[in-house]
Amino acid sequence: MIPPGFDWQLVRSFLAVLDAGSVTAAARRTGARQPTLSRHLADLEAQLGTPLFERTGRGVVPTAAALAIAAAARRMEEGARAIESSIAGRRQEAAGTVRITTSQVAAVHLLPPVLAALQAAEPAIALELVASNRVDNLLRREADIAVRMARPVQGSLVARRIGDVAVGAFAHQSYLARAGVPREPADLLGHRLIGYDTDELILRAFASLGLPVAREQFALRTDDHVAYGRLLAEGAGIGFVARYCVADWPGVVPVLAKLRIPPMPCWLAVHREIRGNRAVRTVFDFLAQELPHRLAAAEGWKLEGPRG
Repeated sequence: MIPPGFDWQLVRSFLAVLDAGSVTAAARRTGARQPTLSRHLADLEAQLGTPLFERTGRGVVPTAAALAIAAAARRMEEGARAIESSIAGRRQEAAGTVRITTSQVAAVHLLPPVLAALQAAEPAIALELVASNRVDNLLRREADIAVRMARPVQGSLVARRIGDVAVGAFAHQSYLARAGVPREPADLLGHRLIGYDTDELILRAFASLGLPVAREQFALRTDDHVAYGRLLAEGAGIGFVARYCVADWPGVVPVLAKLRIPPMPCWLAVHREIRGNRAVRTVFDFLAQELPHRLAAAEGWKLEGPRG
């Protein structure tokens, strides 16, 4: 009997050769390449520790070991086909419209490549992207799935933490060429800083570093996060943004690389009552798989340029 853990492709190649009587004939039937089939047989024989075929001038003859595992291999084949059929049926059923909400920044810089890949994988699902910083979209049923940087606390929502959003201090090279490169966190106070207007998030971050900063010390202030990013990208000063944004801004480089800004958790949320919807579940699972890779890539992202 075939023990668990075998690569199904090895078993598939074994059965193809067994039924065809030769590697050449199996290659013609399946469309696989002869070297690939031969390699699969060698791998399977190595794992089993016994030869499966005797090579003759007219093809191959199964050994006693091959005949002993043939029945189990065919059961594996039947099981694999059943799984493939089930997956195919599941994909056919995953159709409809799914509405996703996230912040303006994530809608512009984080989700587009992921949603493009999702559309390619699930063409029967129509997607609607709601760019909003409001956190109550799911409760108001204005969206099916939310990508948020704060954990939803409502009991009617099901949430999964999918990673961390790395945040850093950045500036355009043109600004640094004019104003110089800060070497220590305290040096920031001598630079043109881009801050928020009413949001105190950056002020609290400075306070945690032992640098009390007043709102008036920000040379440019806006609560529109998309406008904030454009100001940074145009060389208006030093700003603080999620690292996943910066790849879209040529010439923007990190400053004070050793400055440790706590990351923001990224959560994927769905309303408990609709998570069983086939299309919603498919989109939720896709985002849960792909977004962590995007966030991890951004966290390890490096650009050549001035460093503090």
